[in-house]
Amino acid sequence: MTPSFTLLRRYLGRLPQRTSPSNNAKGNGRGRSEWKDGFPSSRTRSLHTSAVSRHSGINRPAAGAGIKVHFKDSKGNLLKTVEANEGDDILAIAHEYDIDLEGACEGSVACSTCHVILPPEYYDLLPEPEDDENDMLDMAFGLTDTSRLGCQVKLTRELDGLTAVLPSATRNMFVDGKKASH
Repeated sequence: MTPSFTLLRRYLGRLPQRTSPSNNAKGNGRGRSEWKDGFPSSRTRSLHTSAVSRHSGINRPAAGAGIKVHFKDSKGNLLKTVEANEGDDILAIAHEYDIDLEGACEGSVACSTCHVILPPEYYDLLPEPEDDENDMLDMAFGLTDTSRLGCQVKLTRELDGLTAVLPSATRNMFVDGKKASH
């Protein structure tokens, strides 16, 4: 085991100290008086967790009970019609149903690769884009008046039947060989 790994495991409280548990039962000056299964039992750790939605797919709704979303390519050909739950975003839905919508920044509003074009009647139902979304949309390929980032479009019941058109290309600054200026 490398020294840094050993130190990390000790820091996390996963390894007992080099002295035997029977010696530590008398006290080692660190407040550890009881051992269980080779680990100090008086020491607990809490873990920080992130939202489950960032680590797994979405829950698919029962057939006929979800919000219908139609995905089309840039030429207007239907790619797939899917059903989603209220609160899901277009990027997560596309990934769940294997639709080719990149989302390089994984929904952190740091790219424009999940750019979609919406019909005006649905675009008007959405809240105005935030400044950071507008900044990313400025870099999007094929920007239109009804363009949005798929990661920022949260579905509601009134968006049932929405059509999301994927642009003919995306601009991914890292992959396209351009370096950030900052």
